[in-house]
Parts: sequence; C-alpha cells; structure tokens
Amino acid sequence: MANLLEKVTDMNNQILQGKALEAFEQYYHKDISMRENDSEPTVGKDANREREIEFFGNIVEFRGAEVKNVAVGENTTMVEWYFDYLHKEWGERQYHQVAVQEWQDGLIIKETFYYGG
Repeated sequence: MANLLEKVTDMNNQILQGKALEAFEQYYHKDISMRENDSEPTVGKDANREREIEFFGNIVEFRGAEVKNVAVGENTTMVEWYFDYLHKEWGERQYHQVAVQEWQDGLIIKETFYYGG
C-alpha cells in the first residue's frame, strides 16, 4: 500500500503543478475506464486523453486546487479535491470532488469522480 500512496501522491503533485496530462500518461492504464458520478464511462486511454485535453482546454482561469484527503486501500486510492476555476462552458466552478481509483499492474484501470451539483 505504501507504493500506491507514493504513486497517488506523485500524481496529485503533478496535477497541482499543472502537469495533469503528464500524470495521465504516466499513471493510467491503456484500458482505463473513467466516469463522472452515474454517467456512462469513457473507456480507453485515447478516448480519455481527448476528454482530458478538452476539459483543460476549456478552463479560462484556473484559481486553485487543493488535495484535502487521501485514502489508500488494497488496489484502491481515493482523493478528495477542492477545485476553483472559470470554465468556458460551465462558468464559475468551486466544488469538492472525490476521485476513486482502482489500480491494476501499477496503473489506474478505473476511476470514478463523485461530486455534487
């Protein structure tokens, strides 16, 4: 579990440094399944890469992010985030989100984002 803590901590630090896409390339499995709340998952690294690029491309002003909590279990990590940004389509966004990651072969194979709103 210490290994997962090191990995998720490094990934979070990269995100906080504005290197989210680099962290995506380093820590996500080629068969990654990502999903927002109860929406249909996006499957595959290529499709999720495009999704990430589109998301970050629509941020007009990034005001901050903060890791509030991290939990590590057997092949699972959870990160509570606080985000504050202005999005081209969604407007002002300030919210908490929990990302639950399932790991396989040292990479994230499934990630679900839970948030209100």
